Amino acid sequence: MTEPSPWTYLMDMDGVLVHEEHMVPGADALLAALRENDVPFMVFTNNSIYTPRDLRARLLRTGLDVPEEAIWTSALATAQFLENQRPGGSAYVVGESGLTTALHNIGYVLTDRDPDYVILGETRTYSFEAITKAIRLVEGGARFIATNPDEKGPSREGTLPATGAVAALIERVTGRAPYYVGKPNPLMMRSALRHLRVHSENTLMIGDRMDTDVRSGLESGLKTILVLSGISDESTAELFPYRPTKVVNSVAELVDNVLDPFSS
Repeated sequence: MTEPSPWTYLMDMDGVLVHEEHMVPGADALLAALRENDVPFMVFTNNSIYTPRDLRARLLRTGLDVPEEAIWTSALATAQFLENQRPGGSAYVVGESGLTTALHNIGYVLTDRDPDYVILGETRTYSFEAITKAIRLVEGGARFIATNPDEKGPSREGTLPATGAVAALIERVTGRAPYYVGKPNPLMMRSALRHLRVHSENTLMIGDRMDTDVRSGLESGLKTILVLSGISDESTAELFPYRPTKVVNSVAELVDNVLDPFSS
């Protein structure tokens, strides 16, 4: 019988397991190896649009079977943060169902009347009216939270403005900077560790971005693995003052050594 792994795997989703609607080669084999060896894992995303159920369905369409409870989003991390900071509070939300569902699940009231927080998340339909309302509420004293600092994201038609870009607009008008919960804030990693009930010294982070995945893993005390199947290449990694523990071309290179990923 195989002994349980000493490691817990945290993995970014986009660029590590999938590219838009396609599986990264070897991702299915990695998940199978993790299950076969009883290795706990969790899939991460800074995207707050979708619920874990939505993301599970998306992954299934690519051929990857990831249970809902193994998916951790910036929306869930934001909800956990707020539940600890101000239980039973209220918020004005600019975002989609992934964020509003997470907040409802912790008992938050969503309102545009004197909320405790303005919470900005990802959405494909940022409206001038909603942004203006957010600005006025922040000016009126609401605390300003954003799910993640990503300023742009990809689409089939080209680049899209993302949460960080809209947050910068609100900050410029109000003079109030948001508190970002998602990567690279190590809070997102720590919230996942608490959720899994594991320790940082036995956990590794796999990501395709030096500025978010590797940085947040490093600042959380995790071992880090940079994959070159997403946004980064070897030259990109050299631009940063910190280094990942290991660099691989893709997760396919980890399949045969999931119990000892740093052996070679």
